[in-house]
Amino acid sequence: MSENIIEISHATKEYVTDGTRFQALRDVSLEVRKGEFVSIVGPSGSGKSTLLHLLGCLDVPTSGEVFLDGVAISKMGEDELAEARNRKIGFVFQAFNLSSTLNVSRNVELPLMISEMDDDKRSEIVKHCLEIVGLSDKSHNKSSQLSGGEKQRVAIARALANNPEMILADEPTGNLDSKSGKDIMDFLANLWQDKGLTVIIVTHEPVVAAYSERMIHIRDGRIESETLQKPKKATNHEELKIKEHEEPKVKGHQESKADVHEEPKVKKVEI
Repeated sequence: MSENIIEISHATKEYVTDGTRFQALRDVSLEVRKGEFVSIVGPSGSGKSTLLHLLGCLDVPTSGEVFLDGVAISKMGEDELAEARNRKIGFVFQAFNLSSTLNVSRNVELPLMISEMDDDKRSEIVKHCLEIVGLSDKSHNKSSQLSGGEKQRVAIARALANNPEMILADEPTGNLDSKSGKDIMDFLANLWQDKGLTVIIVTHEPVVAAYSERMIHIRDGRIESETLQKPKKATNHEELKIKEHEEPKVKGHQESKADVHEEPKVKKVEI
């Protein structure tokens, strides 16, 4: 079996709009080994998201090939490719991509619904994934009732639902404040370190790319260079504090200062 979970070989991606041809990627070759944490960085319009779509098997190149676990995706039928993608890859997007009409649990359950898994097993997995991201108490909330950081944590829980081998994240901190963004990156870094997941992130933020061990620099549809680096150390699971939005405790008729400013409980996040 291939040591590479995903490989792109001499891929070019072209789009035609109103008769005008545009090359988003130009002869790109890239290998990602199982268990790597890779960031793809570059300016706006450089081809980062197009490259991520190929790595996620959401799109096919105009020329060249994409290999998933050593198998060329051009050899797969649509159903076979969809099943492989659903089984092996979890996606986290900048815009969260949550259904506003479903509650948190149902959003996390979506990737499981195409399987023949029974309801009790699906509920068990959803519960576990929400525990991982510290949102068990929000399971019945609609996405409109969540903060940006909470929405992205729901998206991570959904990405984990099928126990994928690889997580792909497209600007996962782009719609978040710096504190929520750090929490999200700590979650992803811990998943990589503790579970051995392959993580690939597209970002234009150096502080986000610093979490990866390998940085791919892309510009004008071409890979310019690669940088190996020591990953930024994430806050570990035992120290990672998740606000639970609990009502402050009341002593008698008055809240004490200690109660109002009480540190949120620490959840131990385990896979």
